[in-house]
Formats: sequence, C-alpha cells, structure tokens
Amino acid sequence: MFKKQCIVALFVAITGVCSAQSIEKEARAKMEKLEKLIKKAEKKKIDVLKEKTTIRTAEVFLKYANWDEKNIEVNKKAFELVPIYKKKAAELAQDLPDFERADVVKMLDKAIEEITLVSQGKIKRIPSPKVNWEQVEVEGDQLTYENRPVFLADYTWKPKTKELTEYHGNQDGFFITPSYVVKEDGTINPKKLEELKSKPNGSLGFIFMNHKSVPKWAEEKFGPGLKMREDTYTAYDIDNPGARDVQEKLIGGMVPYMAGKKFSELGYMMCNEPHFFTQGDKTKNKKLWASGGVSEYTIEKFRVWLSKKHKTITELNKVWETDFKSFETVEIEIPIDISLKGTPKWYDWAYFNMERVTEWYTFIKNTTQKYDANAKVHLKIMPNLWTDNQRIHGIDLEALTDLSGIIGNDSGAAHSKLWGKDLEWEKDYKFEWRELCMGFDFMKSVSPNKVNFNSELHYLSTVRSRDLYLDPAYARASFWLAHTYGMTASQIWYWPREANGAISKKAQNDKGYAGSNNQQPRVTNEVAMTMIDLNSFSEEIMAMQRQRKSLRLFYSKTSAINKAKHMDDVFELYEDLEFNGTPIGFVTKDIINKQENTNWDVVLVANTQFVTQEELDAVQSYLNKGGTVFIDKVSFKKNEYGQPLKSTLKASKGTLILVNSLEEMEHQAMELLAQKNLLSPVKVKEQNAIGQKGCLWKAITNKDGKYILSIVNVGKSSANLEISLKGAKKGTVCKDLLKGINVTNTPTLKPNEVFFVEVVDASK
Repeated sequence: MFKKQCIVALFVAITGVCSAQSIEKEARAKMEKLEKLIKKAEKKKIDVLKEKTTIRTAEVFLKYANWDEKNIEVNKKAFELVPIYKKKAAELAQDLPDFERADVVKMLDKAIEEITLVSQGKIKRIPSPKVNWEQVEVEGDQLTYENRPVFLADYTWKPKTKELTEYHGNQDGFFITPSYVVKEDGTINPKKLEELKSKPNGSLGFIFMNHKSVPKWAEEKFGPGLKMREDTYTAYDIDNPGARDVQEKLIGGMVPYMAGKKFSELGYMMCNEPHFFTQGDKTKNKKLWASGGVSEYTIEKFRVWLSKKHKTITELNKVWETDFKSFETVEIEIPIDISLKGTPKWYDWAYFNMERVTEWYTFIKNTTQKYDANAKVHLKIMPNLWTDNQRIHGIDLEALTDLSGIIGNDSGAAHSKLWGKDLEWEKDYKFEWRELCMGFDFMKSVSPNKVNFNSELHYLSTVRSRDLYLDPAYARASFWLAHTYGMTASQIWYWPREANGAISKKAQNDKGYAGSNNQQPRVTNEVAMTMIDLNSFSEEIMAMQRQRKSLRLFYSKTSAINKAKHMDDVFELYEDLEFNGTPIGFVTKDIINKQENTNWDVVLVANTQFVTQEELDAVQSYLNKGGTVFIDKVSFKKNEYGQPLKSTLKASKGTLILVNSLEEMEHQAMELLAQKNLLSPVKVKEQNAIGQKGCLWKAITNKDGKYILSIVNVGKSSANLEISLKGAKKGTVCKDLLKGINVTNTPTLKPNEVFFVEVVDASK
C-alpha cells in the first residue's frame, strides 16, 4: 500500500513538473513570436513600446513563477496571513506558479493580437514616448518631457535594476530620518552623509522625510516625553522643543546636498501618512484607532489658542459651560471622548489640533526652503481623512494642500474586501471611487496649478481590498480615471519582491503581499499599458485636468467638525451631480477669499447647518460681486458653537435661490448652466440594469478644435450609452482614439471599461 502511495505521489509530482514546463514553454514560444512581430513592425515605423514592455513583464514574471515553484512553503505562510485565503493557503501556494505562467500566456496572446492588427493597418496607434526620467521637468501643473506633458508611475520598494526600471518606472529619491543626527552638535551620520554627497544627479524623484526615530541624545536632552505616539508615522511630540531642534539639524545637515538635484525635483515629502487622532471611547474604555494623548506642551499651546479665540475666560466658560478661573487653569482630557462630538469643547479641540499640525508642517517647509530655496514640499495625506466623516485627526487637507508646492496624497480605491460587512458602495458600483474623485476634485480646487503626486497609490491593493484574480480592466479603469481627475505621477503600492523574485524582507510577514500585483502579470502589465496610452494623449488628458469647474459645492470645515456624517451629506450631492459630465469643484471660505471668483459660476450650499461668521461672510462677498448661490432650508443656521448666526445671506448684487431638496438643487443648477451655455455640446445618456448611473465622463475640445470624450464605467452593471453631439446635422460619429477606428455612438460598456473617443458630426 505504501509503495502504491509513493508511486501515485511521484506521478503527481512528475505531472506537475511537466505541466509547469509545458506552460513555460508555451509562454517562451509566444515571447519569441511577439519579438519577431516587433521586428517586422519596427521596419514599418510602428511604435512598439507596448510590446517591448510586455516582453519585459513576461520575462520578469516567468522568473517570479520559478521562484514561487521552489518556495511553496514561504508562499503558503503568506497566504495564511490573509483571511479569505487562509483556508486554501496550501492550494493557492501550490497553484501560484502555474497561475502566473498562464497569466503571462494570456498577456502575450493579447499583445500578439494587437500588434498583428496594428501591422495589418486594421487599427492605428499614436506613438508614446519612452520616457527618460532623467530628463523630465516639473513645470507648473505638469511634468514635461520633450516639450509635452507626461504621466509617470513607479512602485514602492521596487529594486533599482535595469530589468525593472527600463519599462516599469525609474523614480529616484533619498530617505532621511531624525536618527541620522548622531550628535547634539548636529553631526550627521557619516556613512549617510557620504552616501548623499556621492549620489549622482539621478532621475526624477523625491525626498522621503521619515519621523519614526528619535536620536538618543535628543531623548536625553529633552526628556523621555519627546517620544510619543510610536505606533504612528510621527513617533515624537511635535510640540516638544526637541522636535524642532532635531529637525533643524537634520534638514540643515542634509538638504543642502539635495538642492538642485533631479532626485529631489519631485519634492520633499514632509511626512508619510500624517495623522494625529486624539479621541477615545469611555463606554468601551479604550482609545480609538491610531489615537493617542498629547503632552503638556500641547495643552499649554491650546490654552494660548483658547485665549486668542475667546478673548475672555468668561466667554469661554459661557460657551463651554465651565467655571475655569483663568485660561491658565483650563483642563481638557485627551484623548477627548467621542460623546463630546458636536459640543463647543470638541469643536475647539478639533480645530486647534488641525492648526497646530499645519503650523508644524509650515515649520518643516520653511526650514527646508531655508536650505533649498526652490524646494517644493508635499505630504502623503490620506484623502479619506477628508472624504470620510472624521475631523479629529489634525489634518486640514485644504490648508496643507495650499501650503504645499506639490499636491501630495496616497489616494486609494477599494474594489473588493477581505473581511467585514458589506460597504455602501458595493450596492451600485464596481469599485469605490468616492475618495479618488471627490478627493482630487477638492485638492485641485484648492491648488489648480500644481502637480498632483500620489506617493503611495492604493488602487491595486490595500490591507482590506485585494483580489488575486483581479480583472486587469480594473487597473486600467482606476488609473485612467485618476489621471483625468488630476493625478500627474504616482508611486504604486507595491513591489514586494527582490530582483530574483524572492519576497523582500520587508514583506515576508506582511499580510498585504499575498494576492497583490507582484503575483499578477496581467494587472502589472495593464498599468504599464495604460500609462503608455495616457502619454500618447497627454495633452488631451491634461485638458481634462484643467477643465474649468463652473459648478462648485461649498465645503465648511465647521459642519465637518460638528456633524457626525457631514461628508456623507456632501457626497450625496456630489454623487448626484457627478454623472452629468460637468466638472465639479469646491469652494471654501479661503478659496472664495484667495481665488478669482469668476473661476466658477454657481455655488451650491446643502446640509451645511454650521458655519463660522467668516464662512458666511465669504459667501456673502461672492454674492456682493454678482455671484449665484443655491442654498437649502437647513444650511447656514448656526455658528461653530451651535448658536444662531448674527446674519443671514442676502442676494445683494447676486442671485440667491432657496431650494427644497437636493433633486431640485441639482435640476436648477444644471438648468442654469444650460442657460449660460456652459454645458458640454457632447451628451451621454445612460441606461443600465440597476437604475443608478455608473459612467463617469468628461468631454473637452482639443487644440485642433475636436471634441474628445473619456468615459469610465464604475457601475456594477453594463451600461447602454447614447452619445450625441449638439447641433450634429447627420448624426454623431465616434472614433476610438486608442485604436484609430470608427466605433458606434451607442456602445455598451462593461463594468471597468474605458471608452476614449473623438466625437464628430457625421456630416463632416
């Protein structure tokens, strides 16, 4: 019996090896066929950047598959870390090598089919530049290469080998951290300083300013309290005098050697995912996620802030319903309990927390520019800190975006879930686009003329959203959408393999590895294909980013702090408007006061019960200049402390329209834009099975006067569309720009499908 089992086991093993060899042999044969087609196409002067990229992707992932075949147990442990893969970890690890090889075969089949059609003239291809990252310039709101805008993408942790940098991103940079200051006199770690001094000019990149470490000498000098919140990415007290002392020495000792270098041109990232949550839940006797206390330095700073805000202790006591004798005796328990949300005490602390954090990064910016006058700074801000409801985290997205020279973020989009209850977006959409679209629309409203750098892009995977069998079409949909909404460059999460295919040391115990893009050849390649297509039409994509946002939603930080779900209310109106093909923007008190008010035509105010007098005055000033405001019956009723406002909006020289519902507001606003001839002459009508529109679209006129339309179906169901051009005499014709062929103006788009066309009058 034992002998029989051994024979069976040996047969299975041999069969498996033969199967693996068979698939790899098939892949190698297809690579050889594609290489021959590339040579033939080059003789016809056809751009073959896509095919050469695909060959490289295939080479890399076949190597990875061979590593995975020799390391089944390592991959099994990786799959066991992921809840939905845990029970099948052994099977998944065993199947992974052939899954990757088979995926490579599918990828090559697609490439062979496309280059064959291009070579036969059945589809036409616009050339795309093979970007030399050493020659890219940051100019205003764009990256420029060979006198044209380009979009760039690379991966976090990707090895710097030519094999990986030639076609999949060549971003440069340098890492600095407080522990590099090894002595109190400001001496920098000699090895790190020499590494920096000897570093070549390099390619376009950014400086990663880390805050997870504290030098021993600093802790001894400024006390053990200097270390704080060590479970976050800023593991020290930003209000402790030692924090500034260390940063001044670190920045002063290293930034002079970075100034003017290509590897710092994409900016100084002042912090990785900054957040300063300070709330707790007494009912459960615990602090909440990423939350913590503050030092006496912070409390003292808060007392000073309160004295400036309230002027007298009598006024503070009246608002807070307390009986403090003086500002010096004011006490507040931090983490602040969530039961206080909506109270004056909660408001003051949340607002102050934002101001102290903004003040800290203003210091980092000013110190950096002291040693590099041309430095552009940014922050890797999680946009969900704005698009979601919480405001107790210290991050004022508007103020920090305005402060920065580059719009920094780590925008994400969920396409699946690894655990937990169903999420609201899953009912209607194929992926969660709220953070991506609404976040970018807000940041580009604050800073329309800056590059948008997503320095940790989480579209492919997050801790909670990942799928080993992810449809490559999703990669295209999310990346295409992000670039039409403002993204310029990205560092994708992530590349957790060494050059030989081994799981990198940093990722070996990482529950984010299994099922991610380094096990997905087609997904990884589709990102590269999408970037190539975007760069073929970079001027048209930039025109979409630069569209005038004539319709603006009013955002109040006051209501966001005071209300439990204010951003859900904001999104409800944003969502209603977003599928109309009209660019949506935002205004705030500061946007109205700082920017030219003729940049927009209509301001919509909805479900904004709480505003400061200054916010109301800003909207009133817009009306005084002749602006148009739609407002519902519940907005602009109370100040930040829940007290009745001293004044109400008046039409003045403008137009003030009171509406009864969001539906009425949307309808009337669109009617007004139509009357002002501000709507696109391109129209897209959608019908689908679920009744909720799913196609996000933008239309622009390019430099040749032609109408260009981009559509991404983020909906759960296929969408039946009717595309028409206003005034067309003989109907509307669409030309697929990525294929150079005419296509129907009544397409059916699958979920995750991208439709990029030129729209013309059939009579022309």
